[in-house]
Amino acid sequence: MSIPNYSGLEPLRIFKGANFVNIGERTNVTGSAAFRKLIKNGNYDEAVNVARQQVENGAQVIDVNMDEGLIDGVQAMTKLLNLIAAEPDIARVPVMVDSSKFSVIEAGLKCLQGKGIANSISLKEGEEEFLRQAKIIRRLGAATVVMCFDEKGQADNYERRVAIAQRVYDLLITKAGFPPHDIIIDPNILTVATGMSEHDRYAIDYIEAVRWIKQNLPGALVSGGVSNVSFSFRGNEPVREAIHTAFLYHAIQAGMDMGIVNAGQIGVYDDIPKDLLEHVEDVLLARRSDATERMVTFAEQFKGAPSAEVVAAQAAWREGTVEDRLKHALVHGVTEYIEADTEEARVKYDEPVLVIEGPLMAGMNVVGDLFGSGKMFLPQVVKSARVMKRAVAYLEPFLEEKKRSAPQVETMGTRQEGAKKVLLATVKGDVHDIGKNIVGVILACNGWQVIDLGVMVQSAVILKAARELKADIIGLSGLITPSLDEMVHVAKEMEREGFETPLLIGGATTSRVHTAVRIAPHYSKPVVHVIDASRSVPVVSNLLSDNERTRFEAEVKAEYAKVRTQYEGSQREKEYLPIAEARAKKFKIDWTEEPPVQPKSTGVFSYRNYPLKQLIPYIDWRPFFMAWELAGKYPAILTDAVVGTEATRLHNDALKMLDRIVKEQWIQAHGVAAIWPANAVNDDDIALYANADRTAVLGTCQTMRQQSKKAPGVPYIALADFIAPQGTPDFLGGFAVSAGHGVDERVKRFEAAHDDYSAILLKALADRLAEAFAEKLHEIVREELWGYETAPFTNEQLIREEYQGVRPAPGYPACPDHTTKPELFRLLDATAHTSITLTDSLAMYPTAAVSGWYFAHPRSKYFGVGRVGRDQVQDLAQRKGIDQQEMERWLGSNLGYEP
Repeated sequence: MSIPNYSGLEPLRIFKGANFVNIGERTNVTGSAAFRKLIKNGNYDEAVNVARQQVENGAQVIDVNMDEGLIDGVQAMTKLLNLIAAEPDIARVPVMVDSSKFSVIEAGLKCLQGKGIANSISLKEGEEEFLRQAKIIRRLGAATVVMCFDEKGQADNYERRVAIAQRVYDLLITKAGFPPHDIIIDPNILTVATGMSEHDRYAIDYIEAVRWIKQNLPGALVSGGVSNVSFSFRGNEPVREAIHTAFLYHAIQAGMDMGIVNAGQIGVYDDIPKDLLEHVEDVLLARRSDATERMVTFAEQFKGAPSAEVVAAQAAWREGTVEDRLKHALVHGVTEYIEADTEEARVKYDEPVLVIEGPLMAGMNVVGDLFGSGKMFLPQVVKSARVMKRAVAYLEPFLEEKKRSAPQVETMGTRQEGAKKVLLATVKGDVHDIGKNIVGVILACNGWQVIDLGVMVQSAVILKAARELKADIIGLSGLITPSLDEMVHVAKEMEREGFETPLLIGGATTSRVHTAVRIAPHYSKPVVHVIDASRSVPVVSNLLSDNERTRFEAEVKAEYAKVRTQYEGSQREKEYLPIAEARAKKFKIDWTEEPPVQPKSTGVFSYRNYPLKQLIPYIDWRPFFMAWELAGKYPAILTDAVVGTEATRLHNDALKMLDRIVKEQWIQAHGVAAIWPANAVNDDDIALYANADRTAVLGTCQTMRQQSKKAPGVPYIALADFIAPQGTPDFLGGFAVSAGHGVDERVKRFEAAHDDYSAILLKALADRLAEAFAEKLHEIVREELWGYETAPFTNEQLIREEYQGVRPAPGYPACPDHTTKPELFRLLDATAHTSITLTDSLAMYPTAAVSGWYFAHPRSKYFGVGRVGRDQVQDLAQRKGIDQQEMERWLGSNLGYEP
């Protein structure tokens, strides 16, 4: 077997018995904030010095990575490597060209003087793409790192690691012509001590996979990113150093050849204090089931030492009664001691149910009171619910032993005997549930039994469950416009079946007016719109109170009658132009003076497994805080006098989870974009063509026009106005993106661990990443595919939409017709490219998804169609070839008349 031989200006030989090869990690924009700042500021001279310091500090290979959303990776990689090539003291060592974009890897390898290393390729996109990339690397004379990913995702256990390692080894040798010593397998070093039991074997499984590779794949080398393993202890450098040192000791013994490490975070194995080493190795080698809990506790002493006063204050609550300790844990969201304290209470109270009904519910009542009075915020309440659920989960076996004759109802937070029951469901066709989940947590924290039926729930299922479980309240949730009609249907069915249960309505598209006008008239019992989670508690309290219900129902009934009267009056006062007249007063563009923007490229462009870390700079954080009912602009909200402290805690938790999402590949982001030749036809339609000569029509985008009467001279806009008519070549774009693949599986794990906080946090972050992907992809379209805009924008400018062009989404004000979505998906072949599917109600699944159209003309802008007349709906139905009643069902909230 030949000896691996990589080189800069000098060779680096790796052979059996050779020392571990240390790969310097500081020339990596994703791992070093200082290096990233140098590159973004164009300070390449100092960036070269960072590389020099790595070599001087003992790095035998330097890893260079330029993956950052606002950095041109190809340009930056090429420039830095060319500069390094002119520095003999740096260029003497091999370079590892590191990127998630193969175009950057290819560009970097072309700059190297010796034999470099590509980092990395994988089977994520299938064998064909894997072999294409491998052959290019081989042609450029480099070795390659291969990550243990395949079409199913990341290998996170021993069996998957070795299976993928065998597969890539065979493919590279037999089909890509690689010699074994140019194959460097990375079996994925993942984070341990996360608190999730499925992560307990991450380190030992990696070590055993290394041993298997060295024994079964002759000549192959093994590498890995060492810092990942200790990520749970960020900020505790002594502990991280001990973890890295001990991990490398065992991994190198198993055969690990090289790794990306910070030499400053590696110590001497024999110098690690014995008690610290015992705790570290218990975690790394999975020697104890409680290794993580012991390590977390033990590691505290290595952080910056707090003052004696702080230590005393932190410890004082542990000296109280068990009731006081449980209350403290619930109010402050502390899970560390909850099982021990719950057990102590169980012994004291004899009956496990009495622990729930006594100290646990007493603590939750305090939480409810503090939240109701504005002294606690939503993220804190969700953390309190996590503590409650873990306490109840601990008591479950003892409750079962009692074998009560009356079966208990599964609830989100409590099994309190005789508690009122609230049944929640996201209606048929809708898959959005973040808001509903938060409402469930809040209600459970206030002592009510919450039964959550999930998403896409048929009306018959909702009503059957309500009868069988004897629900005291039914709550319906929905985000997309068609859900409003489904809520009307549920109300009608409740009336037909003789229900007397109060009905709550909530969700992003719902409103007090719609509830009063469209839903309440169909159900004779109470129907109440709940605007957000914090309002759910007083509404439910009033509806379930023997003393307050009658008064509250009468007030709501009178209020909604007044709303209906006002609505009817406003409708009579509103005037709508006939659609023909509105079209005559369209938004006009002089296409000679302001010609259409010609794209550099046309066609469909796929972006599967888009790097999540490149999306993070594009996150708009304000909607994230709004989801948690914390109001304010970002970043000012972090220092807000009222919510700043909790907003900062929530933001820090989000950043920690984002780090894990990216490093451990929890979720995948897929996207597709397209640009087609197009022209406006028949006033309000846009024809899309298959070719440049516009002889073959691919499809049609039907748009809607404003009709509500305006002041003289003000145009009545439709999106078709932004596309040139036939005779003037123009173009229309489309897109669909998702960052939700993998979310549901991870959420189930959190929920199984009774961790609603993390489950909701993950869903909220996935939504933000999907929107960030839409922002990033639009930037790619503007700068690269359409190519009409090159000036960089800050994230704040992007949020303010200062760029040229718009990307309206079906179901939103400029494009309220959801039925354009199937045509958009067909034209994009969106499901094939992104794995996004549409429900019967045209909601996208996974829920963290965005789709829409691209308009590039500088005069294009966002607007609201508003309510429209019967003549436009009739015309639109005819153009689409569907029944008018069906069209009215989809446009219910935009109808300016009673259908």
